[in-house]
Amino acid sequence: MAKDEGDCKSLLSGSSCETKTARMCCECCLLGRALQDQKLSCHLGLPVSHQCGQVSHACCLDGAPQNLNNTPPGNPAGKCSQRCLGNGTCGCLKGYKLKPDGHSCEDINECLLGSYNCRAGERCINTVGSYRCQRVVSCGTGYELTESNICKDVDECETGTHNCGPELECQNTQGSFRCRPRVRCGSGFIQDALGSCIDINECLSQTAPCPSGQLCINTVGSYTCQRNTVNCGRGYHLNEDGTRCVDVDECQGPDAACGGHGCINQLGSYRCECRAGYAFNSISRSCDDINECRHYPGRLCAHKCENTVGSFQCSCTPGFKLASDGRNCDDVNECESSPCSQECANVYGSYQCYCRRGYQLSDVDGVVCEDIDECALPTGGHICSYRCHNTPGSFHCTCPELGYSLAPNGRNCQDIDECVTGTHSCSVTESCFNIQGGFRCLSFECPTNYRRSGEARCERLPCGQSSECLALPVRITHYYLTFPTNIPVPTTIFRMGPSNAVPGDDVQLAVVSGNEEGYFSAQRLSSGGAITIQRPITEPRDFLLFVEMKLRRYGTFSTFLAKISVFVTHDLSGVLVSPASF
Repeated sequence: MAKDEGDCKSLLSGSSCETKTARMCCECCLLGRALQDQKLSCHLGLPVSHQCGQVSHACCLDGAPQNLNNTPPGNPAGKCSQRCLGNGTCGCLKGYKLKPDGHSCEDINECLLGSYNCRAGERCINTVGSYRCQRVVSCGTGYELTESNICKDVDECETGTHNCGPELECQNTQGSFRCRPRVRCGSGFIQDALGSCIDINECLSQTAPCPSGQLCINTVGSYTCQRNTVNCGRGYHLNEDGTRCVDVDECQGPDAACGGHGCINQLGSYRCECRAGYAFNSISRSCDDINECRHYPGRLCAHKCENTVGSFQCSCTPGFKLASDGRNCDDVNECESSPCSQECANVYGSYQCYCRRGYQLSDVDGVVCEDIDECALPTGGHICSYRCHNTPGSFHCTCPELGYSLAPNGRNCQDIDECVTGTHSCSVTESCFNIQGGFRCLSFECPTNYRRSGEARCERLPCGQSSECLALPVRITHYYLTFPTNIPVPTTIFRMGPSNAVPGDDVQLAVVSGNEEGYFSAQRLSSGGAITIQRPITEPRDFLLFVEMKLRRYGTFSTFLAKISVFVTHDLSGVLVSPASF
C-alpha cells in the first residue's frame, strides 16, 4: 500500500492488533520512500526501532538510483562514509562517530556511555545509530506495551479474546472485561451472574413497604398488602364472633393431648399427670418414657438391663438364668444337658469339657473328644520298638511275625532264641546258632591233613619234612558273629593274637577272603590284630571272612586261620537282645 498508493489512511479505521501492526509497517515504508524522494542515502540512521529501520531501508532501496544505494549524502566522491565537511574532512551523522581512518563511521553505544535518557523503570537497548528504552516490568494482564513504551489497555471485547457465552455480551474495563446479560430483568427482579432473573422479596428487602396495620405478602415480581386479622397465641382460639381469643381446653380435644395419661387444663396450656415409668416433657408437653437402665446403672439388674416403654427388663449373660425376683441371675448347670462328648465339669457361669485318657478336646468346638494318635506324636517312633498301631483312646505295639515276641512291657520286642526253645530245624549233625529274629544251622568238616580238636577247631597233622605241609595253617578255628545293621563305623568286631606273647614276636593279620566289597579292614595291635568295620552295612546279609594271622617267633613263621561267619540282621531299635547272640 505504501509503495503503490503512497498513503496509509485506509488502515486507520481498524483498531485490532493485526491492523495496528500493518499500519506501523506501512508508515515505516513511507519513511524509506521519503528518503528516496529527497535523494538521501538509504543508509541514513533514523531514530526508529530495528524492525522499522529494516522496513524503511528495504522500501528505500526498491527502485532507488545507484548513488542512493552506495553513496551517503554530502559525499559525492565516495571518500566519506556518511558526510563530507569540506577541506577533505569527513563527519558522521548523529549516533555515529568517526573511525581512526578518518572517513568511516561506527555506531555509538549510548547505553554503555550513559548518554541515554530513559525513565525510571526502563532499561536502555542500543540500536544502530540510536537507542531505545524498554520497560523492565511488564504491563501485566489486560495491557499491552506500545511503540512509545506506554502500557495501554487491551480491549478484549474488540480483539475477541474474552470468554463470554452467547447469552452474555462483553463490556471492556481497564485491564479486564465483564460479561453482562443481553436480556434485562424487569422491575421486581434481580439478575444473577448467569443472567437468570430472581424474584425480589420486597417484604424482606424494604423497610415497612405496607402501611401500619397491614400485612405484606410477597408475589412474583411484586408484593401485596392485606389488612391484619386477629391472631391468637398458642393455647387460644377466636370466639364464634371472631372478636376475641378464648382458652382452648386441650384435655377435651380429640387428639388426647397426654396420650392416655392424666391431663389438667390450664389457661393457654395444659399439664400431664404421667404414670409410673414416664416423665413430663415441658417442651413437647407430653409424657416421655424414663430410661431406668440409664438413670440407675448397675442398681436394677445383676447383669444386663433393657429399657422398655414405661418400664425395664433384666436379662442374664450366657451361663446364667434369671432368678425368681426378675433381677438377679442364677448359674445354669450346663452339664445336666450333656453338652460334652465324654466328661463335663460345671463352673460358675459356664462349663468345661474334658476327655478320658487317650483323647483330647477338639480345637474346633472344644466339646468333642478326639482320639490321640500316639503313633503320630513326635515321640511316636519311640513308643514301640518295631511297629505302633493306633486304637481309639490307646495304641498297641507289634513285632515281626517270625523270630520275635512282645516283651512284658508291651512295647519292646525280644528275640526268640530258637536254639534254647528247641523250635529250630537243625539236624543232629548241625549246631544251632541264634541270631536276631532267627537262627542258623552250622556244620563244618576239617580238611585233609587236619584233625578235629574241639567243637570249632581243626589242628594240622605232623608234617615231617614236607614243605607244602609246613606252609599250611597250624590251626583252623571257626567263629560265629551276629550284629544289627547300621552299627557305628568304625567298630571292632574281632581280635586275634597268640595265646602267650613272647618278646620279639612279629604278628601280621590280613583278611584273605570274603571282603571283596571292602566292608572290613585289619588293624595291627601291640599283641596281635583286630578286624574292624570300615563301611556302613545298611542291609541284612551274611559274610564268611578268612582271616590269616602270621606269627614270626625265633625266626620261624607259623600261620593260623580264622573262618569268621558274620550274620548281619535287621536293626530293630529297642529289641531286647539275648546275651547268647554274640
